[in-house]
Amino acid sequence: MTVSMRGICKAFGPVKVLESVDFAVAAGEIHALMGENGAGKSTLMKILSGVYKADAGEIVIDGRPAQIRSTRDAESHGIAIIHQELNLIPQLTVMENLFLGREPSRFGLIDHARMRREAETQLKALGAGGIDPAAEAGSLSIGQQQMVEIAKALAMRARVLIMDEPTAALTDREIEVLFGLMRQLQAQGVAIVYVSHRMEEIFRICDKISVLRDGCFVGERRIADTGFDEVVHLMVGREIGDRFPRRESRPGEVKLSVRGLADHGHVRDISFDVRAGEVLGVAGLMGAGRSEILKTLFGVNPRAAGEVMLDGQPLTVRHPGDAIAAGIAFVTEDRKGQGLVLGMSVRENTTLVHLGKHARAGMVNAASERAAVDGLIKQLRIRTRDAELDVKSLSGGNQQKVVFAKWLAEPPRVLLLDEPTRGVDVGGKAEIYHIINQLAAAGVAIVMVSSELPEVMAMSDRILVIHEGRQTGLFDAAGATQETIMAAATGGDAQAA
Repeated sequence: MTVSMRGICKAFGPVKVLESVDFAVAAGEIHALMGENGAGKSTLMKILSGVYKADAGEIVIDGRPAQIRSTRDAESHGIAIIHQELNLIPQLTVMENLFLGREPSRFGLIDHARMRREAETQLKALGAGGIDPAAEAGSLSIGQQQMVEIAKALAMRARVLIMDEPTAALTDREIEVLFGLMRQLQAQGVAIVYVSHRMEEIFRICDKISVLRDGCFVGERRIADTGFDEVVHLMVGREIGDRFPRRESRPGEVKLSVRGLADHGHVRDISFDVRAGEVLGVAGLMGAGRSEILKTLFGVNPRAAGEVMLDGQPLTVRHPGDAIAAGIAFVTEDRKGQGLVLGMSVRENTTLVHLGKHARAGMVNAASERAAVDGLIKQLRIRTRDAELDVKSLSGGNQQKVVFAKWLAEPPRVLLLDEPTRGVDVGGKAEIYHIINQLAAAGVAIVMVSSELPEVMAMSDRILVIHEGRQTGLFDAAGATQETIMAAATGGDAQAA
């Protein structure tokens, strides 16, 4: 099946999101759609999948105009989408989510036994057979929920499959399984639209690439005929320099000292120091306990054992308020569920943690607050009509920048980063890397969890590796290799930097 989108236009109020965009994907083709956050990629795909209706333009399927006014219209044409933000209903089971709206029945009643069998088949095909079909979706990890989303789309036997950042929360093993499935689907003639900010994946799995910039189509290239630099230039319209900015690390005295840290069931016997101006990367497979270390330090998870020292003084953190008061900031991996209040504006989210800084006698100084917010919007290049726009209206990457801005309103002593560039485009990543380097240069101690090994290796001074809740390696980043880190992440012997 071949799908063409011609002259697509879309505006939300006075804001033009797409202007006369053309895009086409053919049967058996894996076609990347790229662009900076806010370029219109997700909007274009939501039009193709029936979530939005275009203001102008047409969609042509196999040479015939198609009317796609709803998701059911899209499904009837064999078009399915895996959204960047998870759309599972947390209170329903995995199998109920997989078959929502098309439950198998027998004698007029839902056939739960058949539903479970078919759910198990779908999950095993993805290499996710360890997920219990009867488990509540909300009890799963982010990565497991993402696998359920993928299984849900594949169960529809789609002829056009749209994947919007499908690997953002997956482990390397899960990504390998997904790529294997994509190649199988490609061989079966399925057309795949792949939206991702991960350049390595694009050049590895895709046949073609189309680029949007500021809501306009700027070019299509065959992967074999292009390179990283050209794609970046198409996306941002400028040179961004080195992918990872050069770091000039001059760590000072130990800022944060952790000994024998344990929570209730996820991590145990974790010990490390982070010096002022140092970035300590934390690597490991999904589920190893990386995020739980940060949550325990921040007071989200109760500490079961261990000692934490901040600037040489014992630190007791019973809840996040204690951590914030001590000068500890935490950028979480789940921006929608934990990092933002979606019903509030960009301004309100940005100053939420440190609103008292802009208040006197219980009254907020609007001019001071607005000046601080406008400065952060400019510094992080947050694409928003104005600071009063609801943060839920922003693209995923721009929402992540607002989460970052929230903690930069008052520079912290210790900054905990959990997947800080997840869902952020290449230009935005470079800006966040510069911010991390600037904070380190100012003496902030930074602990950064990332699933992208190149990012961990390039942005860290030392790398702590976690396997099944225990640390199995502590490496000097300058001498570490992906092989040594992965060996430790899969249970190799502990090594010291």
